[in-house]
Amino acid sequence: MLKIKELHAGYGRLKILRGISLDVSQGTIVALLGGNGTGKSTLLKTISGLLPVMDGSIEFDEKDITNSKPHHIVRSGLVQVTQSKEAYPAMTVEENLMLGAFTRSDKAEIKYDLEGVYSFFPVLKDRRNMLSGTLSGGEVQMLVTGRGLMAKPKMLMLDEPSAALAPKVVLEIFANIYKISQTGVTILLVEQNVRMALLLAQYAYIIRDGHIMIEGKSEELINDPAIKEFFLGGTVTDTSKGLNA
Repeated sequence: MLKIKELHAGYGRLKILRGISLDVSQGTIVALLGGNGTGKSTLLKTISGLLPVMDGSIEFDEKDITNSKPHHIVRSGLVQVTQSKEAYPAMTVEENLMLGAFTRSDKAEIKYDLEGVYSFFPVLKDRRNMLSGTLSGGEVQMLVTGRGLMAKPKMLMLDEPSAALAPKVVLEIFANIYKISQTGVTILLVEQNVRMALLLAQYAYIIRDGHIMIEGKSEELINDPAIKEFFLGGTVTDTSKGLNA
């Protein structure tokens, strides 16, 4: 569904991504993992059209979207939920959600999809008329994810959804990501929480200094002693029970 070939990108003359290639198959969850400053968010911004491609290509749903405008990319069904968890605090929860449908005109389907978002995140329905500035960090993450779903994505790119959240809330967020994937939405999950991401995704890429350092099936990376030692700090079994609960 998403094919990136030898992608180079960055900020002005500063090149951050140096020959990134990755594939995301339809209906899967693919994780992009790495620490701060490795190029994860830069890659998402480039895919979304927020940064120019210096070299290489981006193909989505069998169409070349290299250097396409952001609103055209959203209309094609490729939607990013940003790391900053930006919600408009002076607007209600429902007003924030409806912003996600700004490229759509199908009122009946928008209403239907809004109820679908509320089914994923019941707390948002309970607080639909409250200002988003009153929400907790976990609730804001639910809100921005729900707003992304209101764009009716074929594929959702999630940038650090677990950042700065309590462990219990992280489990809930990852459980919701799994539920969303079960509806047929393809997901590219960008995370620093390597342990949780590998438990959720089917395939993973590990990035460092703008390069893909290693890739493979998540279950194989989890069981790779070198990957465990370097990224995970030991066993991963302590989180699997909570994720599957």
